[in-house]
Amino acid sequence: MHDDIRERYPAPKNDPPKEEHSFLTPEEAAVKDNAQTVTPSSSELVINMGDEENMHNRTNTSSGSKRSLLSRSSNTKPKKGKFFHLSKKTWLISGGVLIVLLILAGGIVYMAAHHKPTTVTLSTKAPKTAPQKINTSSTVASTLTGLQVAPAANQRPITAVMIENTPQARPQSGLSQAGVVFEALTEGGITRFMALFQDQLPTYVGPVRSARPYFIDWALGFDAPYAHVGGSPQALSEIQTLNVKNMDYLDYPSYFTRISSRPAPHNVYTSIPELNTLESSLGWTSSNFSGWPRKPDAPSAHPTATSINLSLSYSTYNVSYAYDATTNSYDRSEGGAPQIDANTSKQLSPKVVIAMVVPWSQGALDTSDAYYSVYQDIGSGEAYIFQDGTVTIGQWSKTSVNAPLEFTTTSGQPIKLDAGQTWITAVANSGEVSY
Repeated sequence: MHDDIRERYPAPKNDPPKEEHSFLTPEEAAVKDNAQTVTPSSSELVINMGDEENMHNRTNTSSGSKRSLLSRSSNTKPKKGKFFHLSKKTWLISGGVLIVLLILAGGIVYMAAHHKPTTVTLSTKAPKTAPQKINTSSTVASTLTGLQVAPAANQRPITAVMIENTPQARPQSGLSQAGVVFEALTEGGITRFMALFQDQLPTYVGPVRSARPYFIDWALGFDAPYAHVGGSPQALSEIQTLNVKNMDYLDYPSYFTRISSRPAPHNVYTSIPELNTLESSLGWTSSNFSGWPRKPDAPSAHPTATSINLSLSYSTYNVSYAYDATTNSYDRSEGGAPQIDANTSKQLSPKVVIAMVVPWSQGALDTSDAYYSVYQDIGSGEAYIFQDGTVTIGQWSKTSVNAPLEFTTTSGQPIKLDAGQTWITAVANSGEVSY
């Protein structure tokens, strides 16, 4: 994302300082006037200031003329210059005005000396608005996770992506943003994941790897388009015969990318928005499936299952979970180390962990002389449901390839799950589960 670019304009210039005038005090004015006048004798004229202007408009051409404002002696003539006296009232008014003007002038000078220019920054971008809180009245419970989402998000198709789990593939990208993750053996004791996305749309997911038939069966229960890179012979055959919504890298390479920082075949990545675009172009605009029943979180005051261990093959692929009471979730580790999502740099921490016992056997050899895994994923079996710091031992069932995967109590009642991410691992027998 580009940094915000803000155009800067020079700060507006201060108004030019007003011209300062020189004001005389009443005393100074009196001195100035005295310097220009001659002190008259007692017989000289007296001028009334109120009629000074009238005096200047009159002439003294006739000695017999009436002088309403002047009283002269017959032998005395006024000397050149202005002779006047200010009344006491006029002096007071003038002095008051002068003091006010001096105060104003002093204030202007002080403000000019102490004023700091203000830099004004203008931006051509619209002002940012505070993030809006989600109005729960305009959201719905996600069919996939039970979390509150926008109605439009709940209408998106479920997107299934096959993700590698060899040491060369770690840390993977996007697993923490999936609503459901399936985990099972492929061949040679190596596990693989299938992540289901709907609520969140990570733009970087992978590494993407090949298809296996039991993952396809689980994806069909969610009516999910299925993204992968090739697959085992049985998986590719099943894709054709079961009309799977197929999104193979080999058929749609432009919706995937190979990164240069990892060697092949550990370097194929994709984007959920890109896959949504592909799904839309193929007419797969929604998924028709039944979600699991949900319940509010109910953390146990006395947790009985705070440490979970799943022994899937050898140490590199064995899994453990540590219950975090503060978040009511389970921090996942693999191969003795916390499992991190490269997108978030945070440890994976699902809300619900399920270990379901699915009969497993070796199948045909692959090209590397490793046996493919065969799971009897259609049917039923024992299931361990970990949530709220406790465990419920029940049953899983899936009656056909297109039927949903269900979890029930031993008496057949649906088991309600906490809202949030659910991580499901297929184990060969109950001995691989400890807590």
